[in-house]
Amino acid sequence: MKVCLVGSSGGHLTHLYMLKPFWQNKERFWVTFDKADAQSLLEDEKMYSCHYPTNRNIKNLIKNTIVAWKVLRKERPDLIISSGAAVAVPFFYLGKLYGAKTIYIEVFDRIDASTVTGKLVYPITDKFIVEWEEMRRVYPKAINLGSIF
Repeated sequence: MKVCLVGSSGGHLTHLYMLKPFWQNKERFWVTFDKADAQSLLEDEKMYSCHYPTNRNIKNLIKNTIVAWKVLRKERPDLIISSGAAVAVPFFYLGKLYGAKTIYIEVFDRIDASTVTGKLVYPITDKFIVEWEEMRRVYPKAINLGSIF
């Protein structure tokens, strides 16, 4: 199984990194911002850079859609996992076209309201994970696995 882990640097990247017991023995690659924290954390990992800022930035959404198309066509992952932010959107939608399964993990600090990215990927995500039971009112088909932290 080949896994694509896609997310913004900072907290989103940390969130994905905490899933190490799951991804450590799998073929994988990362898509994140080319920033110091990502370079340090993913020093020995295969990483593709994406464009930022992403929040409400149409220009970078278009650029990241092109990145997603190129990376997904080359890598052909079986599974795409993200905890946000906006860079996940083109990877999830294009990934579905390439036959990948998707898992989205809504961020820990959302207890009773959705994120923009969560709203955008919820309709097409194979597994939508929340970390608070209250979030199941926001995302009825979500699975509450509790805190990753």
